[in-house]
Amino acid sequence: MNLMEEIARRRTFAIVSHPDAGKTTLTEKLLLFGGAIHVAGAVKSNKIKKTTVSDFMEIEKQRGISVSTSVMGFEYNNYKVNILDTPGHQDFAEDTYRTLSAVDSVIIVIDAAKGVETQTEKLSNVCRMRKTPSIFFINKLDREGLDPFLLLDEIEKKLNISCVPMTWPIGMGKNFKGVFQLHTNKLYLFDAEEKQRLQEPIIIENLDKNQLSKYIGEQLTIKLIDEIELVRNVYPQFSRTEYLNGNIAPVFFGSALNNFGVKELLETFLQIAPSPRNSETNERIILPQEEKFTGFVFKIHANLHPQFRARIAFIKICSGIFKRNVPYFHVRSGKYFKFSNPTSFMAAKQSVIDEAYPGDIVGVHDTGNFKIGDTFTEGEVLQFKGIPSFSPELFRYIENNDPSRYKQLAKGIEQLTDEGVAQLFTHKLNGRKIIGTVGALQFEVIQFRLEHEYAATCRYENLPLYKACWFKSKNPVQLNEFKKRKANFLAEDKYGRDVFLADSAFTLQMAKENFPDIEFYFTSEFN
Repeated sequence: MNLMEEIARRRTFAIVSHPDAGKTTLTEKLLLFGGAIHVAGAVKSNKIKKTTVSDFMEIEKQRGISVSTSVMGFEYNNYKVNILDTPGHQDFAEDTYRTLSAVDSVIIVIDAAKGVETQTEKLSNVCRMRKTPSIFFINKLDREGLDPFLLLDEIEKKLNISCVPMTWPIGMGKNFKGVFQLHTNKLYLFDAEEKQRLQEPIIIENLDKNQLSKYIGEQLTIKLIDEIELVRNVYPQFSRTEYLNGNIAPVFFGSALNNFGVKELLETFLQIAPSPRNSETNERIILPQEEKFTGFVFKIHANLHPQFRARIAFIKICSGIFKRNVPYFHVRSGKYFKFSNPTSFMAAKQSVIDEAYPGDIVGVHDTGNFKIGDTFTEGEVLQFKGIPSFSPELFRYIENNDPSRYKQLAKGIEQLTDEGVAQLFTHKLNGRKIIGTVGALQFEVIQFRLEHEYAATCRYENLPLYKACWFKSKNPVQLNEFKKRKANFLAEDKYGRDVFLADSAFTLQMAKENFPDIEFYFTSEFN
């Protein structure tokens, strides 16, 4: 295939949601229907012993939550599908926001019983600002939940987007019989006995009352026919152009755990979702069909394979063809790097590849040279936009529990903070190490991973601070005076840059007023 054909068949998307809406379970079932796996794992189950593909880290298996984005690629019906399963918990939102910069569309999962939750609202707002095409999957219809019309109304009001139902549920909870596909007039009935294996649905091609009643009963038949008529009168027809522009959102109903509605979601998604889109840099717009390769690092995973101590940088290919053993320009360092073993992913499993195309996610081994947001090109100086970095809001001193494991602890902290979900500072006054995060759960994850991946133990000491902010000034006199007066509140980040540790909003405001020539930054990405 040529470059244009390879671009046209790629679908790179993220699955996002509030915690426990069923995002990872849906990912697992998409892999099942896509033929990438033959038996689906479970996030939490006493009966199903197989864990999910995407939650491969030990802490994810034990806690039943996603703490890091997983990348999974597979072939299905001549499409190359790249799924990015993201963390739902707000403490890991920074990882999710960065992932959204590397995808062309999203599937947003909503729990039918809980409706639109806080994290869903935040993530949807990010997608809307970026005009990222979104599809909603209303999950857990096998449990009692809100009325479907109320759910659609809530999505439209809270998320400020027009809904277009693509499937419609038949019953709910114990009475859940399946879904009706509105654009094909087909009724899909499912057997929920075998949840983890692929099943073929029963398809009924016309809405004859007598025929329907045999399968779903007279009461549900009358209700379904009335609801379908109302849906078609109230909601707009699907327009792919409006969807790609982010103005409407197709909506699917189902139960990921029981395979209800998942195949319909996958097959419709592949038909309507965008192929790789244009990317923005500070210098110009990058078109995927350009001949020269460009890409950026949106994620770094330390210690992906504990036995090999492998550190992997994830590169999103934006244009051209990425080739193995070809030197590429690393814009930040000005050096060329050649990758002998670039890999594609199925979560923790990797396969060495010779080529990758726009939309693909490539993993390259990193010995500490790369940072999140780094750009690779064939020589052009570019800097991609939209890769967020947040100032930490929670801080703790980190102390070594076992002096004999000092090197292991130092290496673990260095590598884990390179992932970008936590930041490392050294207090200038006492030399103590400080971990800063945007969520409290990150401290627990770091502690767990240090122990299980690096055989190092640590303890924390609370440090009540308001914000960490970077600063610089063109006025050396004022800068020196600031450093003298604020010596107790100064630290260095891991790259040797000065950081002001403000203990309150008032302290920060007074610093700005008393030192007007000093510029304060709440992201480490500044020039």
